Amino acid sequence: MSGMGELHLEIYTERMRREYNCPCITGKPKVAFRETISQPTTFEYQHKKQTGGQGQYAKVIGRIEPLPAEDRNKLVYEDRTVGMNIPKEYIPAVEKGFREICNKGIVTGHKVIGVRMILEDGAAHIVDSSELSFRLAGIGAMRTAFPNAKPIVLEPVMDVEVLAPVEFQGVVISGVNKRKGVITGTDIVEGYFTLYCQVPLNDMFGYATDLRSNTQGKGEFTMEFCKYQPAPLALQEQLITQYQEQRAKKNR
Repeated sequence: MSGMGELHLEIYTERMRREYNCPCITGKPKVAFRETISQPTTFEYQHKKQTGGQGQYAKVIGRIEPLPAEDRNKLVYEDRTVGMNIPKEYIPAVEKGFREICNKGIVTGHKVIGVRMILEDGAAHIVDSSELSFRLAGIGAMRTAFPNAKPIVLEPVMDVEVLAPVEFQGVVISGVNKRKGVITGTDIVEGYFTLYCQVPLNDMFGYATDLRSNTQGKGEFTMEFCKYQPAPLALQEQLITQYQEQRAKKNR
């Protein structure tokens, strides 16, 4: 189940209890982090598997590079091959593998965004090559090249508007600062003030309760997605470590 924030998810779970008589066990919501890269790098990956019958063979050569900030939410695949080293019917399979691994994530298990994959050359075998081979080659190329491109973890940042009586302005601003918020403006109208700020979603959990407590129940807020930005280094390392531990447990 996914939503735009804690309140959104609470409404979903309450409706499931009330309308469908379905008990819900809830925990802290998971934030939709994203992965991307900060520098270009090349790859030359060969997928080769020999079994009793027909084997698998595919080789892909190219590079991956970060997209501009305005295209950070996209994934781009470009075919720049010349000649028939890779038969044209296998080119889409490489893209399929690229998008498949990006959807699963590589260093933290969250989706990859803001990356362009450029296929420049490769090789095929007249008997052992297939769409499956080149799809797996696309996956393997991304998995090996991604760590060499200085990967970074991105966190969602929300546009937040807080409305409360003027007498609580100081405590509200202090609460936003504690949650690593960046204040972008304020308005005061008829005894109420509106605070405009940008706050990482990961730091917004529990804010509704805190705001009600600090404003005697008179404060309210709204938020919507604004952008992705690099997460603090400590948080990035924590997410990477957790993912590695989860994979290690699965492989036991």
